[in-house]
Amino acid sequence: MKEYQLYNNQMLLDLLAESDEFAFTELYNRYWKKIFAIAYNRLSEAQSAEDIVHDVFASLWVNRKKNQIESLENYLATATKYMVLAKIKVKVRERSYSNTFQQTPIFELPVEASLHYKRLLEIVKIEVEKLPEKCRLIFNYSRNEGMPIRQIAETLHLSPKTVENQLNKALKQLKLVTRMFLNSLLIILSISLF
Repeated sequence: MKEYQLYNNQMLLDLLAESDEFAFTELYNRYWKKIFAIAYNRLSEAQSAEDIVHDVFASLWVNRKKNQIESLENYLATATKYMVLAKIKVKVRERSYSNTFQQTPIFELPVEASLHYKRLLEIVKIEVEKLPEKCRLIFNYSRNEGMPIRQIAETLHLSPKTVENQLNKALKQLKLVTRMFLNSLLIILSISLF
């Protein structure tokens, strides 16, 4: 291993191309501090700088057979620069996402509003049960199972227009009954937002 310290960069690169691990280790020992210094200078984070040293040398090893490097120092400095820029882009993106989530207001329903909402759902359920059988069946197919009008019509052997009329009838009835509760829920929500 000591004789590798006597080899110049080109000799070590030639050996590296032949997958010589000792040549790789020698190159690492020669340049890791310089790469670390460049990365740390730009990022001011030791862990990120260490990651970049690792990534630069991992890339050198992975591409050892296809790299045609004329100046090893320039190659390593350039690789480090690009990896630093990539790391900065990731950090900027993370900060942007973080700021977005911090600025997004989170609305919580007050206890009264959630109780009204629960009551509203109960009323809707009760009103759906009060609908005529065919109307209720069509409404449940549409809302609970997500079936389109044409499929409901085929399933129940009805015309699409009949299905559409029954859905409109069910929705009118539900709107009428729930209007009072929706208004009170909106009032509670608007008061709690101020």
